[in-house]
Amino acid sequence: MISVNEYGLDVFEEMMDYADELQVGIEELENGATLIDAGVKEAGGFEAGLYVSRICMADLADITFSSFDLGKLVVPAIEITTDHPVIACMASQFAGWRIKVGKFFGMGSGPARALSLNPKELYEKIDYKDEADEAVLVLESNKMPDDEVAAEIAKACKVEPEDLYIVMVPTASIAGAVQISARGIETGIHRLEVLGMDINAIKHAHGLIPISPLVGDDLKCMGSTNDCIMYCGRMSYAVEYENVDELKGYVKQVPSINSKDYGQPFYVTFKNADFDFYKIDPASFAPAEVTVNEMKSGKVFTSGKINPEVLLQSFGIETV
Repeated sequence: MISVNEYGLDVFEEMMDYADELQVGIEELENGATLIDAGVKEAGGFEAGLYVSRICMADLADITFSSFDLGKLVVPAIEITTDHPVIACMASQFAGWRIKVGKFFGMGSGPARALSLNPKELYEKIDYKDEADEAVLVLESNKMPDDEVAAEIAKACKVEPEDLYIVMVPTASIAGAVQISARGIETGIHRLEVLGMDINAIKHAHGLIPISPLVGDDLKCMGSTNDCIMYCGRMSYAVEYENVDELKGYVKQVPSINSKDYGQPFYVTFKNADFDFYKIDPASFAPAEVTVNEMKSGKVFTSGKINPEVLLQSFGIETV
């Protein structure tokens, strides 16, 4: 079976080799854990974001830069293609690990989740297990972790701290914006899983998602980066699913347009909810447009639509 941590570590090491070119920093904690700073104290950038995205998906996807036409202007975009969507997105990339140690908080994603089994029921559902001796984690936070944080993560992954490799990437950074847009395919798969579909039926996937500019602090950027997926993310999936009528129903329910919060920038929704994620309709966290090809029957279903107007509003574009 594919080891997401082994694959992720190869990219991590490559990222260290090109640290100067990628404008990232390398730090070793006293307990031996290795950190890459892709935007906390260091500049990072688009290419650093590409490497972070590759690590998140355990290098099981072809990830390239592209562009997206919003009508009034063209913005950078990221294009993802994978023949291992469930392992790449759900066994690795899914941000399913809330890490809180003392005053430190970060959202954990990437290969190390498969060792910590966060969340365990998801790994049971997709029947995936990784037995690697080294753990590779991506932490979305604007603060660097210390030895105590690294020790807790290593313990959860059942590895020694010196076998732990962490990439730090704040939301309000270019690398952060890139890696969040690269989660487009994953948001669609997660939505299908929540709706009750057996996601093991998903065999191939492709996505095209705009990349947000930096519009402010982490909260503001969390809004604009999510909006890239919710209002202009276009995903395609190739599946093998016997009940075609049931599949059609799932496809109809996936896009973000089904959310009661649809129609305004995410930051506005979040602010109105007193910045409490639990008050936000979960259906918001979905792509704008989804197309699914059931390969055996030859059926193709599509639903949702892109909404460049809301994304332009989210970006706060000014013509000068």
